[in-house]
Amino acid sequence: MPSGTEHRPAVVLPETARDLIGSGPLAHLATVNPDGSPHLTGVWVGLDGDDLVFASMYAWRKTKNLWREPRCAVSMEGPGSHSSGLREYLVVQGSVTVEEGQAFPMLRRLAAVYMGPGTEFPPDELSGLGGYVMRMRVERIGGVGPWTGAPPGLPEDAARG
Repeated sequence: MPSGTEHRPAVVLPETARDLIGSGPLAHLATVNPDGSPHLTGVWVGLDGDDLVFASMYAWRKTKNLWREPRCAVSMEGPGSHSSGLREYLVVQGSVTVEEGQAFPMLRRLAAVYMGPGTEFPPDELSGLGGYVMRMRVERIGGVGPWTGAPPGLPEDAARG
C-alpha cells in the first residue's frame, strides 16, 4: 500500500470529464491545513493540456497549504443524473505544483467561462500582481458519471467494514 507520499502515475482525463470542466462548474478544492484539519474552498478550474489548473492573485490559505502539501482533491457537480437517480459529480485527485506569476491572464481566461465572455475580472488594477497558478497533475478520477466508466456500486472492500 502506498505510504501517501508516493505519487501515482498521471491519468488522462476522459473527454466527458474534460467537457464538464470546460463548462465552468464551480469546483471544490480540498487541501490540508498545517494542523492536519481539512480546508475546503471554491475555485474556478480549467485545463492546460492534461493538467487541471486554477489560480489566485494572492497567497491565500489554499496556496500556502499546497506549497506545504501538494496532494489535494477537487470535486464538481455535473449537469445530469445517473440512471440510479444519483446526481453526477466528478472527483479528481492529484498533486499540485504552485507557479509564481501568470495568475492574472489565467483568471481572465477562466472569467470568460465562469462569468461570461468579455468579463474583465480580475480588475485591471491587479494586472501588475504576479499571483499564483496551481497546476494539478491528475492521478485518480472518481465520482458518478460517464468519466468513471461504470455505474456506481459497492466498493470492493465494503464487506470488510
